Amino acid sequence: MRLERLTCSVDELWEKLERYQGENFLTAKKLPFTYTIRGGEMFVDRRSKSITKATFARALEKIQEDPGKITGPKSLNVFGAPYILAIIRGLPEEDPAADEK
Repeated sequence: MRLERLTCSVDELWEKLERYQGENFLTAKKLPFTYTIRGGEMFVDRRSKSITKATFARALEKIQEDPGKITGPKSLNVFGAPYILAIIRGLPEEDPAADEK
């Protein structure tokens, strides 16, 4: 997904994350990982700590403020940024016509 097109709310993003849990994603350094969602927490198989929905909300806010400033994980400045950015970039684009059906 292109960061410029990320116009959803954190709840909509979280629902999409729930649909794609268990899928394979790659970090910017091409390290493979998967994740699972339990309540308001995401557990990445490469990390022992969880990434919370609130952390995703902060990252989403930064992306939506100025997507051009997000050049890599460090520019998000949130815990778990390499995974957050990799997942957001790796999510498929939504087909607006599919939502109308």
